[in-house]
Amino acid sequence: MSPAAQNKSIPERVLSIFTDVRAGEGTSALLLAANAFYLLAFYQVLKIVREALILSESGAVAASYASAGMAAVLLFFVPAYSAFASRVNRVGLISGVTLFFASHLLIFWALGSAGFHIGVAFYIWIGVFNMVAVAQFWAFANDLYTSERGKRLFPLVGVGATLGAAMGAGLATALFGGIGPYRLMVIAAAGLLVPVVLTIVVHRREHGNRPQEAAAVEQPLPKSDGFRLVLRSRYLFMIAMMVLVFNQVNTLGGFMLNSLITETAKNAAAAAGPGFDQRAMIATLSGTVQTSVNILAFLLQAFVISRIFKYAGVRGALFVLPTIAAFGYMAIAVVPILAVVQWTKIFENGTDYSIQNTTRHALFLPTSREEKYNAKQAIDAFFVRTGDLLQAVVVFIGVQMALTVRGFAIVNVVLVAVWIVLAVGIAREHRKMVGAETTERAA
Repeated sequence: MSPAAQNKSIPERVLSIFTDVRAGEGTSALLLAANAFYLLAFYQVLKIVREALILSESGAVAASYASAGMAAVLLFFVPAYSAFASRVNRVGLISGVTLFFASHLLIFWALGSAGFHIGVAFYIWIGVFNMVAVAQFWAFANDLYTSERGKRLFPLVGVGATLGAAMGAGLATALFGGIGPYRLMVIAAAGLLVPVVLTIVVHRREHGNRPQEAAAVEQPLPKSDGFRLVLRSRYLFMIAMMVLVFNQVNTLGGFMLNSLITETAKNAAAAAGPGFDQRAMIATLSGTVQTSVNILAFLLQAFVISRIFKYAGVRGALFVLPTIAAFGYMAIAVVPILAVVQWTKIFENGTDYSIQNTTRHALFLPTSREEKYNAKQAIDAFFVRTGDLLQAVVVFIGVQMALTVRGFAIVNVVLVAVWIVLAVGIAREHRKMVGAETTERAA
């Protein structure tokens, strides 16, 4: 056993099953993973509440229109976030924004309990909260670690996020009937205090013994607009375009899956006659896919992504998901049946929730602090939602042109080709940035 391995604590040796955790790194990494766990768990609780409120009050069409509202709100929120970041230090930024959203839950609770219809507003709010809070968390993680440490420890942090999302969804499903949506809002509002406390603890642990670095992170960020940072950087702009294109591919794939599930259930109902529960069949087919996605995502996050980072690096990991998507949608174009679409979406979403997510966040490790916080907000919030909007446009045009599942699959094959070209460009820029970062650290 090497001297470094001998110096590891028992928890650090256990955590090394997932990734390369070195002596002295385990506690902070575990606290950061717990932070991700709680943040994603409470988001999933609120997501269940969101679906129940908007579908019961306004229907599925309103949910579709509400997605456009998210992009519109984020267009104004991102500059406001940057302005706030220029006035407070790192802990003040993260704590302030999280408590800002938590206070809104109490307002929604009061309005909903009073009998007001809040479904559409809450749907838009949760879409903004999810994008902003998760992007902010990963900006904090990027700010803590160098490229080398982040490459090793991000897979472990991602395990916490994956487990939190799965357990939060299960908890909300189990409690919803007995507690109701509005009390769950209050529970989530109180629960969001946990990530705030964990952020403060990790911040103090990481920089308590490094006064020079601690002094830097206590300063507010330079005043800059996230959108301008993205537009003036070739690297960040290509990441934004990759996020936008990938989101179109993913949501178009979801549209194909939902179309075939609905068609299969209708055909089964027509064949079975009266009494057949079409909604139950749709729920079963959809639930089976989601369960498989969650299992695959956890296995990839826990045991695969750290190995990919170790042997292929962040740049190599960029090409895992587009390769899977390319083969999957080419297969759908040849054999456009439910089973092929199901397996394509299982592998695509499972890889997205694990390898792709961790890789996308790791791309910000060599960027500046203002890019980690402000540009990341623009990319992870606004450009993701813009991808949703563009996908809706593609679906609308495709329906008017009477495109079949095969036709939409061909559209996705073309989009994946664009995605791969962007990944090549990002990899080239990343190589330059990591090299420059290494040179500066050596100096």
